[in-house]
Amino acid sequence: MSRRDAAMGLGAMLLLPFPAHAMRHFDVRDHGARGDGVAIDSGAINAAIMAASRAGGGTVILPRGRYLSFSIRLKSRVTLLLSEGAVIEAADPARHAGQYDLPEAGVEQLYQDFGHSHWHNSLIWGEDVEQVAIIGRGLIHGVGLTRDGPGARWKKQAGERPLSMQGMSAAEIGHLEPDAAAMQGLGNKAIALKNGRDIRLSGFTILKGGHFAILATGTRGLRIEGLTIDTDRDGIDLDCVRDVVVERCRVNSPNDDGIVVKSSHALGRAIAAEDILIRDCDVSGYDMGSLVEGTKRTTQEIAPDRDRVTGRIKLGTESNGGYRNVRIENCRFTRCRGLALETVDGGVMEHIVARGLTLRDVTTAPLFLRLGDRRRGPEGTGIGAIRHVDISEVDARGIDHRFPATIAGLPGHPVRDVTLRDIHLAYRGGGSAADAARTPAELADAYPEPSMFGVLPAWALWARHAERLTIDRFHAETAMPDARQPIGMEDVTQLSVRGCPLWR
Repeated sequence: MSRRDAAMGLGAMLLLPFPAHAMRHFDVRDHGARGDGVAIDSGAINAAIMAASRAGGGTVILPRGRYLSFSIRLKSRVTLLLSEGAVIEAADPARHAGQYDLPEAGVEQLYQDFGHSHWHNSLIWGEDVEQVAIIGRGLIHGVGLTRDGPGARWKKQAGERPLSMQGMSAAEIGHLEPDAAAMQGLGNKAIALKNGRDIRLSGFTILKGGHFAILATGTRGLRIEGLTIDTDRDGIDLDCVRDVVVERCRVNSPNDDGIVVKSSHALGRAIAAEDILIRDCDVSGYDMGSLVEGTKRTTQEIAPDRDRVTGRIKLGTESNGGYRNVRIENCRFTRCRGLALETVDGGVMEHIVARGLTLRDVTTAPLFLRLGDRRRGPEGTGIGAIRHVDISEVDARGIDHRFPATIAGLPGHPVRDVTLRDIHLAYRGGGSAADAARTPAELADAYPEPSMFGVLPAWALWARHAERLTIDRFHAETAMPDARQPIGMEDVTQLSVRGCPLWR
């Protein structure tokens, strides 16, 4: 069978998201790719992508093999098909001849970190592309990517880093946040998309994806389905996006967040993230690499921010533009932090639905809603809002006793119109009388994390500065006695409670 016949047969086996791309096939071997794990194949892969683009579109096929690569540049109306057994391996500039595309010059990095501010310094990237897909059963292995990069140039340190990092030395911070000059030629993302339209990512695996396994900024019409991501920092970051579906993905990220929705200032203005559906996904904090291995090891206890391992689904922290119409449905959290809904940079969070969540071995709060006043943004950035949040059908077990479900607004800026319905929480217990007597500080401008307040004075639910809070069928228990009250309320008005045996 000829290469062309083999390629056409392979294409026929898969349902391409853009059927027109099936008309033309481009085998990377015909453009000089070796696939031997020794030769640098990114030039050949880029040549095949360019040929498909010049032909009006098509499918670029990577057959079985190991393709050592620097930056691969996506083009509109091209599908990149990773065959079973095909591996794109990120080359390492310290060991291989070459470098990644340089980070874009002239990008304002004042209100978000280096990783959020650049896209071209990635293993695979696309800017302003349309009708693009990466599909197949292959692997993207970020061996040569770095997980590190400089923080934002905004230096109001109270809100730049989690409070759990306060004891770290300048040298330790510098190791995690090297100078921008040190990033020249390095790759720090597996896949980066900027201002794309109509994008499909399906079926493949990412192992060790760098700072972001997937960063999508300003992208519309994005579908991510059936991926396995086992990575050393963030899994999937959706920043300033619209019309996005993430479903049936497994994301393991012990050192940072799993699936994250953000609304940063990376595009030079505040843009809401809206119309997003995350469903039937698994997030976890197993040892990095062990999800792909199948061993699901649990030796790592602490993330780089010196809290317990991360994982989780989160809205935040970057929140200049806010979030609208986000649904999180039928997802599972294992050995990781719980659901976090945060707005601290002036954006409005509204019309958020989370339902059908199962959490096991929860390393911080199972639910964390935080309206803060970090205001990492231009002059005139105000305090945002959280309103119209509906959380239901949550079953969380093995929760760290320090962290009840938490709703925390600000004086004069309450979290409004939150419903907690059909919630079951099982804690380890062990809180002391001293814990019960604590009065947590407001910490308005601090980086938002459940650990920011320390051990809270209630063990099941703690709410402060909230208005129109509805609690309907809320049950909680502890494995060991706990000296704290189960529920703590401060400055909560228009409270409605029913079906809550703990309420008194």
